[in-house]
Order: sequence, then structure tokens, then C-alpha cells
Amino acid sequence: MTTLHEELLPATRRALLHRIAVAQSEGRAPSLVAAVVRGGERVWNGARTSVDGHAPDANVQYRIGSITKTFTAVLVLRLRDEGLLDLGDPLEKHLPGTGAGEATIAELLAHTGGLAAESPSPWWERTPGSLRPELADVLGEQPHRHPVGRRFHYSNPGFTVLGALVERLRDAPWEDVLRREVLEPLGLHRTTWHPQAPHAGGWAVHPWADVLLPERVEDLGRMGSAGQLWSTTADLARFAVFLAQGDDRVLSAESVLEMRTPAAPGEASDVAAGSAYGLGMQLQHQDGRFLVGHSGSVPGFLAALTISVEDDVAAVVLANCTSGPVVSEVAADLVRIVAEAEPRIPDAWRPLPDVDRSVLELAGPWYWGTYSFALRLVADGGVSLEPLSATLRSARFRLNDDGTWTGLNGYFAGELLRAVRRPDGSVSHLDLGSFVFTRQPYEEGAPVPGGVDPEGWRGIS
Repeated sequence: MTTLHEELLPATRRALLHRIAVAQSEGRAPSLVAAVVRGGERVWNGARTSVDGHAPDANVQYRIGSITKTFTAVLVLRLRDEGLLDLGDPLEKHLPGTGAGEATIAELLAHTGGLAAESPSPWWERTPGSLRPELADVLGEQPHRHPVGRRFHYSNPGFTVLGALVERLRDAPWEDVLRREVLEPLGLHRTTWHPQAPHAGGWAVHPWADVLLPERVEDLGRMGSAGQLWSTTADLARFAVFLAQGDDRVLSAESVLEMRTPAAPGEASDVAAGSAYGLGMQLQHQDGRFLVGHSGSVPGFLAALTISVEDDVAAVVLANCTSGPVVSEVAADLVRIVAEAEPRIPDAWRPLPDVDRSVLELAGPWYWGTYSFALRLVADGGVSLEPLSATLRSARFRLNDDGTWTGLNGYFAGELLRAVRRPDGSVSHLDLGSFVFTRQPYEEGAPVPGGVDPEGWRGIS
């Protein structure tokens, strides 16, 4: 993804440019740079600036703040995939003595570890990390604000602890591990701990006057794994492709899907707005679209990376101001503009390459009580069970080595589906987590729990 593929229609490109122009102008950002990804390629770049004749491009670094957390989560998932930890492990098992060890690694990734949102004073984003040389300085004497595992509470110290966990298990500095295991394999050569030219300067814009104040750039030290990184729209575009598709050199498609899966709801208002959190990723339902990614904010900079996997569109927006345009909304709008103006063309239908006849005979209608479902064969030996009523749950299932299937989503995620056969080999019924599905509603002679009335169906006499 080193080259820009001009595939978008002129009207779409103009709409994208208009959206970032409005954001930069109304948000009073010294500069704003954006990129759109489709089909695994960067298909559009845009920039607006307050400096005549000098606009940033896809190679200019901006500080990306909390998007850094998603990189940290990738490193933790790599440790899990290598068997060095389990997400259900308490932190204490691998990093003892922190005072936050009761929380599991998964809870820290999902911000449900009960830890404080910020480290003790002074404000860590505007002071040197040397003031907090140890984890005890980051966590303070009372690290918890809530019971462990009970609620979502966004925590910067939580991801500082995860960074320390990576360092402990890799026996190397977090930034070295990140470069070796993620940045170099993915070709993110302009994502760095310290800024490298060309890079934007960070500014504060006066809330009531069009004047600027430069923001200091601090090395966040131990808290760097929560918000230190600098990057570019080109690099974050590549990272977006990875977060949507996976890359076996770094993390499998299954593991990045796990990162994108809701692990913690937000506050009640967030839930109502369709917001949640996965493992190091922010999740949101907006305008009928499921968006994943992360935003970032540190003094002088705003950042957003937003992906619609279903639409195969992602957007990155970076600005160099402390407050101003709501870049997460801008990124979501860029995704929407492309998805609506140039909707994804579905792959051509093709028949399955190979069909197991014992599975094929299961296809068709099934009944759970009086509720009707259709079982369909899908690729890779899997099946789907789809309700014929919109009020019921659908599910997809993965084939197991023993001929059963495991649920992948929704109510039946993790549940076992199996075809129960009679002594003569014919199919009696389906068993799904103790639910019995029969070919007819309350089929006579079928092992329906509680039995079936021997007089059968009848009218009112």
C-alpha cells in the first residue's frame, strides 16, 4: 500500500474534500490530513492547512495519542497466541506486586479492570514521563475507582500496565518489541516513539480568538504504551487494513476479529448510542453501520482511525490542535461517503467446491417448537441457522473435526450443534445446546423434551 490508487469517482473525491475542508475551517485546525482505504489500498488522500502553499501529505507525522493503545493490544494478543499468557489470567500471575493484579488481562484490555482513568497529579500528558519512573508512580496509592470487572471505565494506567506486561514477558522495551513484531512486518516505517521529520507541530487554538499557542511535546515514559506514538495517514491506512484482515506475520484474522468483538459496554448513554469497547478497540453502531477503530487526543493533536469491515472502507483523520474538529466524526463521515456513493460490489456467487452429502441432507427447514429456521451450508464446511422470523436469532457455525459445529456469533456463540442419528443412520433431530430441532413442529415420535401430546394437532371443537 505504498502507492495511491485513484479509483474513486470524481464526485466522491469532491465530497470527501468538502467534508475535511468544513472540518478544518469550522474546527479551526492549523492543519488536517486524511486518507481513505478501500479494497486493501489507500484510494484517497486529502489535506487542508492554514499555511498558504504548504499542505501536509500522507508522509507527515502527527501524534496519534490513544490509537497507541490498539498497538499495545496487538502485542498482548500476540503473547496470548504464543501461549505465554491467557486473557483470563490475573495480572498478578505475570506482573506481581502492582496493586492492580486482581484484574485479568482481558479486563485491562477492555477497560473493565476498575482502574482510575488517569495517573496521579500532575497531568501526565503535559509533564515529562521521568516524573513517573515506576508503575507505582503511574498507579498511585489507590489505583482502583470501581470493583474489578463490574463496569467499563476508560483507563490510561491500565494500558500502561499492559505495556509493562509486554516488557516483562519479552524482556525488552515496549517500543523495541513494537518495532520488531508489528511495525517492521507491516511496513509501518513512519510510526515511531519520537517524532521524525517531516512532522507537524502541535498547537492550542484560543477558544475565543483566532490565535495559537504552541504545545509542548513530552516523552511520556512508562505511560508511552497508552499514548506516545507518532504516525502518518499512510502508515495508519496500512494498519487499518491489518485490523480488518489480519496478517499471519503479526496476528491472524481470527485474533483481530476478537479485538473487534464487544468485550465491554460503555455507560448507559453510550449503550443507547451504540458504543462499546473490544480488546483495545472502540466499537460503534452509527447510521446502520458497525464501525471499529480508535481515536486519540494529546495536547496539540487529534487523531481517528475508523473501519467499516462490512463496507470494506476505512478512514484516517489527523489534526494538529488540542481541541477543534471532532475527528472521529469526520472519519466516520468519510467512511459513510464512500460506502454510500460507491457501495461495495459483492463477490460473484459460486457453488461450493465440495459437499459432504451427510451434511447436505441437513439443509432446509427445522423447527424449535413452533419456531421455524432454515439450515444452510456455507463455505469451509460450516453451516448457518437462520430464523424465518425477524424476531429470532441467527447463527453461524464452524465445522469441528468430529463432525459437530461450534457457534460463532450471537446467542449460540460457543454452543455445540450436532446432528443426532437413528440406528439406521437417518437423521432424528438436531441438538443445539440442549435445544431440539425437528423437521416438523413438535414432530410425533421425536425426542422433544417434555414429550408431544399423543393426540397431535387439532382444531377447536
